[in-house]
Amino acid sequence: MAEASDSSQKSPQNHPVLHVCVTCRRGGPAMDQPPGAQLYARLQALVQEAETIGQEAPVLLREVQCLAACDRGCTAAIAMPERWTWLLGHLGAEKAEDILAYAQLYAKSARGTVMPSRRPASLSNMVLGRVPAQLYDEQEPS
Repeated sequence: MAEASDSSQKSPQNHPVLHVCVTCRRGGPAMDQPPGAQLYARLQALVQEAETIGQEAPVLLREVQCLAACDRGCTAAIAMPERWTWLLGHLGAEKAEDILAYAQLYAKSARGTVMPSRRPASLSNMVLGRVPAQLYDEQEPS
């Protein structure tokens, strides 16, 4: 699976991992470049732009095939040790900059909670669910 340049060298201990469903079609027909893949490509481009100008990327990007929230696509999940993992929906390439801004707030939070009033307005309806932090640690390989 492809990922943003140099992001494989970063540690999920210090950076949130953003899993983006690249198969999300937002309920539309099969297509070569579904909206989920477009979202991933836009996020990847923004991360690469940041790295090109010497800024640290706010996330490690990972593409996934399905997050099982097809009726609420595009979807992504953001995770980091000792923080809630959040399942996010109603996303699209047009929200990529706001998603990265949210990821920065998430990374700075003590437990992974970013209050709705602190999120970019375009992401007001994005939360589909959350998973306790200890489950993330249990899934990490030894």
